[in-house]
Amino acid sequence: MIEADGPPEADRRDGCPHPRETARLVGHRDAEQALLSAFRSGRMHHAWLITGPEGVGKATLAYRMARFAFAYSDPAAAQGALDLAVAEDDPAFRRVARLAHPDLLLLRRGWNADRKTHYGDIRVDDVRRATSFFGSTTGEGGWRVAIVDAADDLNGASANALLKSLEEPPARTIFLLVAATPRALPAPVRSRCRTLALQALGSTDVEEILNGLPEVADAHDVDERATAAELADGSVARALSLLRTDGAALRRAVAGLLDHLPAVDVKASHALAEDLARKGAEERFSLFVGLVGDWLHDRVRVRALSGEPRLARFAETWEKTARAAREVEIFNLDRRPFVLETLTELSGLARR
Repeated sequence: MIEADGPPEADRRDGCPHPRETARLVGHRDAEQALLSAFRSGRMHHAWLITGPEGVGKATLAYRMARFAFAYSDPAAAQGALDLAVAEDDPAFRRVARLAHPDLLLLRRGWNADRKTHYGDIRVDDVRRATSFFGSTTGEGGWRVAIVDAADDLNGASANALLKSLEEPPARTIFLLVAATPRALPAPVRSRCRTLALQALGSTDVEEILNGLPEVADAHDVDERATAAELADGSVARALSLLRTDGAALRRAVAGLLDHLPAVDVKASHALAEDLARKGAEERFSLFVGLVGDWLHDRVRVRALSGEPRLARFAETWEKTARAAREVEIFNLDRRPFVLETLTELSGLARR
């Protein structure tokens, strides 16, 4: 059993409920129906890789599936279900929300009590807990569900440890791996999973979610929420960052630099680096990293449509950037070199 009490959660965002506490799923009907159809068929695939940009609802969908499996231990009883919704007063909902269900295993970055911060990755010892979890009988006699949030945080050793469970899954077991950068996962792990790719939300969907968050609605007026939703590129997490950090101005500054690549405005680049290196600018820094990822994804899409054969370098650059940004966060490194080196690398990509 997993206890909710304890240190801060690595996967909880300020200003909004945790995905396991979220009753509604906005958007992603096709992905939800794919899970529902597989479950009702009685031939539920044992491992699903839920991919998509940050903050679009990947973890919300994973917890939604977990609750549904616990509520309907017999797929035959779910034949009349139209979606994966489970009532908030249902025991399955309440127990998952408290991380108190004996058949739920959550793998995420743990808390480093010595450093008073979260570990930078999911450690192999954390994954090895799955061995004993899956080796015992189910607490409720139904399904076991393991959620990995986020699979991007697996290191080489922990990914290999997880692979062993994916290769020989116990009966009535569902693995739900949440990943924003699935290419970073080892190919054998990806090959054991069925992929569900979630797309960015529409701006109206993002605005609807923001309007439903009491803390956000109290702190920001309707126009501010609408502007954040419009600029968020389909990510609720991005919208929240925009609201909290004057992100609209940052987005304009970063767009101004990226739009002029391969030319680099040295003065503006250094000003941006200084801004993002300030104490308390952690969220602005994360927003910058996300904007860089969006720029790279846009270039991949445009070049794919034109038949560009050398797309791998863009994906490799994004994986390298995301990994370096994570190291900056984990080890509390100076952000200035990262910002300047990232802009230089993007300039080189734009020249090719």
